[in-house]
Amino acid sequence: MRFLLLLSIVVFGTSLTSAQNWPRYRGADGSGVSEAKGFPTSWSQGDYEWVVELPGEGHSSPVIWDRDLFVTSATDEGRVRYLMCLDAVTGNIKWTRAAGFNTNPKHAKNSFASSSPATDGERVFVAFADEERFGLAAYDIEGNLLWRNWLGPFLSRHGQGTSPIVFEDLVIIPNDQDGPSSIVAYDRRDGRLVWSSLRAAREASYATPLLIELPGKKPQLICLSGATGLSSLDPWSGGLNWSTAELPKRTVASPTYTSGLVYAICGEGGKGVRMIGVDPSGSGEIETTHIKFRRDKDLPYVPAAVGVNDSVFLWTDNGVVICLDPKTQKTRWQERVGGNFSGSPICVDGKLYCIEESGKVIVVDAGSEYRLLGENPIGDPSYSTPAVANGRLYLRSFHRLSSLRSSLPE
Repeated sequence: MRFLLLLSIVVFGTSLTSAQNWPRYRGADGSGVSEAKGFPTSWSQGDYEWVVELPGEGHSSPVIWDRDLFVTSATDEGRVRYLMCLDAVTGNIKWTRAAGFNTNPKHAKNSFASSSPATDGERVFVAFADEERFGLAAYDIEGNLLWRNWLGPFLSRHGQGTSPIVFEDLVIIPNDQDGPSSIVAYDRRDGRLVWSSLRAAREASYATPLLIELPGKKPQLICLSGATGLSSLDPWSGGLNWSTAELPKRTVASPTYTSGLVYAICGEGGKGVRMIGVDPSGSGEIETTHIKFRRDKDLPYVPAAVGVNDSVFLWTDNGVVICLDPKTQKTRWQERVGGNFSGSPICVDGKLYCIEESGKVIVVDAGSEYRLLGENPIGDPSYSTPAVANGRLYLRSFHRLSSLRSSLPE
């Protein structure tokens, strides 16, 4: 009995701790959904617990493990790129590490620090690229460089922006670009190359991979690019499980898994042109057998979809929010909130939070009926996606990081 009680305390404590972490772009499972509670839907500039100025500019999202918060930025037209560690509770800067790169072409809405870090609680992994080299580096939580690997040149007139993820003892980074493309996995402890999976190349993709696990099945690494479409790899070996046909346009929004389907979007010119929902239980070429959802209008291009309960929410680049029924594929509601959006929405306690480009947070109820709950200032432009941990909502803007504290006790 004493052993079972101790075991339950350990299990409960572990799950509680991991629920406080946001270790990769769009959270622990890449869904952009948090069960944290107590956050306001309306606030003023004076309600932030703290606001920290960051060097230069960046569009990456912060990642958090316990009280360590990691975020990237860049100065001097990308010639100096920074990884910073902040105290996630106080906002105090613990350390800053700089790396020298060349400037490179990029899209007007990209930055030289758009890739979000990833962390396993002992190390933090960060990716930067210029045209000559694409680097993935690992630091310990004290800021000591552990290893760095070069993936070769990165060719894209739009720049780089996809983020690494951690799976078991691996750190995985996609390298879908205009030139030779691949997805690679390194041993997160020593940087040893574990596997490399070659990819068809057409244009750079900005979609960060997703890990999913069907009941009774092995985990799948879900990857997305226009040239390869949506595909599933074995995360231990890089072997292909299944794939769709290529998609007609570029992929920027990361894939989303919800209601039993993996959703992928491609687009151009500020709007999505195709969205597919794929049943991930297949094998081989599944274009004609496992695509269960198709939509070719009223779609985002850059913001990723979010699945909440039995709904799929789309937040378009030009400020239209759409609630879809994934079973019937019908639109439950569609409303314009206005503005322009390059970050993705996240769902916190049944509410969608998304940052408008000019620097305000729009909050919408993630329910079966449309309700606009708030429009709130950041005071600085932003193309970033929020993060949630430690009872705080973290909002990254071009030059700052702001913390909004939950009303619930820690």
